[in-house]
Amino acid sequence: MLKFLILVGAVIAIVWLLKRAFAGDRRNDRPADAPAQTPQGDLIACAHCGVNLPKSEARAGAGAFFCSDEHLRLGPRKP
Repeated sequence: MLKFLILVGAVIAIVWLLKRAFAGDRRNDRPADAPAQTPQGDLIACAHCGVNLPKSEARAGAGAFFCSDEHLRLGPRKP
């Protein structure tokens, strides 16, 4: 009986080690050249539709920021 328990334990250990070896490192799923997430402080809201977007991608005009050229052309939304 003891030999059977040792054999079962060895099989479980081998399967576990093989799974870890073939799974790889899951912590670095993002490629190295992928851009980092934008910090919350750089987000602004479109003056027309209210969509949040990075300030670097926004169109500026009429004293406000917009998400697209079309919304820049339409201007701020009237309340």
